[in-house]
Amino acid sequence: MTQADTHRIETGTDTVLAQVVDGVGVVTLNRPHRRNALHTEIYEAVPRLLERFGADDGIGAVVITGAGGAFCAGGDVRDGGSARQVSSGDPEAEVAARSDLLTENARMVQLLHEIPKVTIAALPGAAVGAGMSIALAADLRIAARSAKLIPGWSKLAFSGDFGGAWFLTRLLGPSKALELLVADAPIDSVEGERLGLFNRVVSDDELPDAALRWAAEIAAGPTFAFAGVKANIADAQQLPLDVALRRESERMVRSALTEEHRQAVKRWLAAASKSGAPR
Repeated sequence: MTQADTHRIETGTDTVLAQVVDGVGVVTLNRPHRRNALHTEIYEAVPRLLERFGADDGIGAVVITGAGGAFCAGGDVRDGGSARQVSSGDPEAEVAARSDLLTENARMVQLLHEIPKVTIAALPGAAVGAGMSIALAADLRIAARSAKLIPGWSKLAFSGDFGGAWFLTRLLGPSKALELLVADAPIDSVEGERLGLFNRVVSDDELPDAALRWAAEIAAGPTFAFAGVKANIADAQQLPLDVALRRESERMVRSALTEEHRQAVKRWLAAASKSGAPR
């Protein structure tokens, strides 16, 4: 990777680092001394970066990862969770206010899932609780051999947050999701790959380069078309076929009008001409 290929992005905090490498927006949770447990500054910086990368035509893919030997240890229980506390004499108002705050903090998972770029979670180690949810919110996951997914909520008598149950249910189905969340047992890289929760598993020392290579390959592809594919897959999970077909057709027509499509056709015709294949 040459120096010209990389530039750093100011995040406003040392707890989150960001850079652009070969058209890939990279977000790094940077609290290695706390295994990248979530923090108020993370709740604020990561959504800003995801929105920025999602709107930037120069970004073709997004990677989220963690510094050191962990991906994310989830909510920082020792710090009392979010530093922005709420208080009310009305118990139901208190529940509503805290629920609003937790939902706001979890906005990063919605952005990872919905921005029109392929998102990849690169796990150098454990992803626990909300950290597991963040990993599952990405479109794709690449894990170091030592990485684990750990629900973690049941051990603290929590029901779960940051969309963990939502993502697990869509990836594995309701029965398997319930089994894993109730058992609360670590899912190692072998089991994670078998279940399809990890798309790729590599050795620990290979992870940073392997994740960037994969993301750069995607970023170098037809990113407008990939955004359409991502939207088609989202529709397939929630819309009836007739509605999904119409929306898929509209995206197909729009992709045919892009410069990336025209250039792809030129390359295909040139390759076909060289090989002597019929056109």
